[in-house]
Amino acid sequence: MFVQSQRAGRGMKVAAWVLVPLGLVVLLGAAGGFVGTGGLDREHITVAGDAMRPTYHPGDRLAIEQIDEGEIRRGDILLVTVPGRYRGAPVLQRVIGLGGDHVESRDGMRVTVNGKRIDEPYVMRDPLGSTGSPYDVTVPEGRLFLLGDNRPNANDSRYFLDEQSGSVAVSGVRGRVQEKPAATMAPLLLGAFGAMLTLVGVGLGIGGFVAGQRPGARIR
Repeated sequence: MFVQSQRAGRGMKVAAWVLVPLGLVVLLGAAGGFVGTGGLDREHITVAGDAMRPTYHPGDRLAIEQIDEGEIRRGDILLVTVPGRYRGAPVLQRVIGLGGDHVESRDGMRVTVNGKRIDEPYVMRDPLGSTGSPYDVTVPEGRLFLLGDNRPNANDSRYFLDEQSGSVAVSGVRGRVQEKPAATMAPLLLGAFGAMLTLVGVGLGIGGFVAGQRPGARIR
């Protein structure tokens, strides 16, 4: 019936007027949330080597967040570029010592920082039980002492001790591995929901227009 068709068309149009603005508002909120979490500032890399096993493995996809010098903490895993090392390629390494720290390992395995032994449950030990060479350094200001988690197979600060105690300049830090990459998923999911609402609303609007134009028998 023409009148019924008109009523259905009006209902669909009303729903469209509600859903389309609501979807757009949700999309804008999601965009703001994505920017707020720093999603646009992140670099994404694929792990290529074994130096950070067992924490990260070749093929792992990681998000790297940009940070200021004052935000670097012991234990952070950084993406760094070191002139004269690694053929200029960026590498992942963990911060053990900051500028001014006294870093020591008397047996090449257990590490102390400023006289306190640090707990390193993330480290891969040599299955043969061998240890590395001892070292005793003070990290220069503005630099970092970095080690890989796969100690038997990491070409890190231990092997460059004659170059400013093996340290790396803070200026070479490209970013820090994001600890909780899932944090950016919430705005992405919200954006998908907003897009769905908008598309459904547009579809209902088109359907309502078509229904309102459909010919039919008139009620007398």
